[in-house]
Amino acid sequence: MSTPSLPLPGGTWTLGDLTVTRFGYGAMQLAGPGVMGPPADREGALAVLREAVALGITHIDTSDAYGPRVTNELIREALHPYPESLHIVTKVGATRDGQGGWPPARRPEDLRRQVHDNLKSLRLDVLDLVNLRLGNAEGPQPGSLAEAFGTLVELQRQGLIRHLGVSNATEEQVTEAQSIAPIVCVQNMYNLAHRHDDKLIDRLATDGVAYVPFFPLGGFTPLQSSALSAVAARLETTQMSVALAWLLRRSPNILLIPGTSSTAHLRQNIAGAGLSLSHEDSTELDDISR
Repeated sequence: MSTPSLPLPGGTWTLGDLTVTRFGYGAMQLAGPGVMGPPADREGALAVLREAVALGITHIDTSDAYGPRVTNELIREALHPYPESLHIVTKVGATRDGQGGWPPARRPEDLRRQVHDNLKSLRLDVLDLVNLRLGNAEGPQPGSLAEAFGTLVELQRQGLIRHLGVSNATEEQVTEAQSIAPIVCVQNMYNLAHRHDDKLIDRLATDGVAYVPFFPLGGFTPLQSSALSAVAARLETTQMSVALAWLLRRSPNILLIPGTSSTAHLRQNIAGAGLSLSHEDSTELDDISR
């Protein structure tokens, strides 16, 4: 049985016509090591998903490539039939190889197959939001997304997808996507140490488009990590809590999707994101990227 709910920090945001909590949940960590294979603790993974919904989270991020198929099947087993308020966001554009890599899969036939695979594994008739994953494991890469994004627009017109977004995208690719069809979110790596998308976040906020950062502690240098640790120690909390709280306050269009395979850690993340940061704290944290 779930313990009493914590207030979810940040309130809500609207993705097209879908209202979601700004504090969401990323399901990637529910798969096995390297996001391959089943979890070591299947019952524990199911418990985390049920606890997330019990705590009021209405935005779960996943992909059929996680596992592959593992996280979607866990979501279906734990939560289907889904509450009306719950919105599952998935992504297409990459597959998995035998070495655990993420080779691109963005040909029209690849994308059609991935959309149908997500529909089947999640047991849905329509996907609420599909992000087109661009670039590669090294990050965003330049190039036109017109053919791939156009394929998803076609599937949207067929009634299989409600809303579209892009992931691992350059600012130019975001602009190109918007010139083809409306998008409701951009999902990129962004955190205290990697603020290359600052201008993009502000523009998207003006456009009413969500920005969903991943890897809140990714890519910190030892010096940057030490600076974050100093703030966390002063506030008697964790680095992750400070990083999440800073992200939530960075802009109202930022939605969080921290992942975990532990119900205790899930609650810790929620409490951490609601941390109160003083002007001094914020200034010190802003200096990390400089």
